[in-house]
Amino acid sequence: MAAVYDSLEPERRADLDAYLGMAAEFGTARVLDVGCGTGTLALLLAGRGVDVVGVDPALASLEVARGKVGAERVRWIHGDAAALPPLQVELAVMTGNVAQVFVEDDDWATTLAAVRRALVPGGRFVFETRDPVRQAWLGWNREQTYKRTDLPDVGVVESWTDLLEVRLPLVKFRGTYVFAEDGATLTSESTLRFRTKAELEESLTQAGFTVDEVRDAPDRPGLEFVFVTRRLS
Repeated sequence: MAAVYDSLEPERRADLDAYLGMAAEFGTARVLDVGCGTGTLALLLAGRGVDVVGVDPALASLEVARGKVGAERVRWIHGDAAALPPLQVELAVMTGNVAQVFVEDDDWATTLAAVRRALVPGGRFVFETRDPVRQAWLGWNREQTYKRTDLPDVGVVESWTDLLEVRLPLVKFRGTYVFAEDGATLTSESTLRFRTKAELEESLTQAGFTVDEVRDAPDRPGLEFVFVTRRLS
């Protein structure tokens, strides 16, 4: 799946424009990309002359990232944020609603602490997460998520999402991918945590961050929070 992930995503990742814009807005020279996946944002930043560290626990995704043009400009680290070596970055980002994969409060707190250590005093931490009030999971069904994508050297791939369980603040779902060429079917089950704005603000304060503002996601207006925070000295 890691090998075809990028091809199944929109050709242009409009959701990353806000992060590229903020890196420029803040005059950032050094960035930590937490949950970098296949490296799309990290490579875009590196192409603009930014010094980037990308960390992700999924080795298969990192292998895809390392095989891309310009990958030598990024420092790739296999593991979670807690495994980071000493860093001094001015901006840490967490895109793609990665913040929601930390379903346990202890895991979220550990990640926030690791991000704080990686930042210089006053450094910014920016991440996005879905607003639970908007109930995004209501659209996680085959009818609304079905896609049929014809990929070079792979063939047609059918994909969709099925909602499995809603037990707030946790939501469980399954992604299904059918490769028409040989009939292979891959499934992946995930659970996400939908934290409220107030819960997130409290956790950030406890971790030593101050919330400067909560922006809207330009490509998904009204659906997500984009937290812009700073490390307190």
